[in-house]
Amino acid sequence: MEQREFETEVRRIRPRLHHEAMRYVCNEADAEDIAQEVVLKLWVMHDRLEEYRSMEALAMVMARRMSLNHLRSATVPTREAKPADAATALTPEACMICREDEERAQRLIDALPGAQQAVLRMKHQEGMEVAEIARITGSSPEAVRQNLSRARRNILKHFVNEQK
Repeated sequence: MEQREFETEVRRIRPRLHHEAMRYVCNEADAEDIAQEVVLKLWVMHDRLEEYRSMEALAMVMARRMSLNHLRSATVPTREAKPADAATALTPEACMICREDEERAQRLIDALPGAQQAVLRMKHQEGMEVAEIARITGSSPEAVRQNLSRARRNILKHFVNEQK
């Protein structure tokens, strides 16, 4: 795989890698580190990526496994661990709660009307900018912003109702 092709593919899948890592580690910085590590490992093997059916699928598996390894290492105390590190480490229960909240959010997104669902996924899961979404959907940036706002309000309303 050539460098330019690799860069294009990485720009496309990087938000998904970060999202996948966040599902497990529930920490922005750790998720970003995991996504970066996956990209670096992919680059090391860039000349062999054609052997795989899907670079994205390979990257997602790598992100998932690195996230799980990160969780395992966070729950196993090491000699170098400081008392402050133990207080900031996420417990498996906290990660499970994080995953349950994300699954609930996914169900709420799935229940949104088509346009709201599409723009919300493009913005928050795919990491696209409003102008890019507008170009793809053939609408104005203002219409995209309105759909995003409506989608967020709908999710918040349903999320609050489920909490009661």
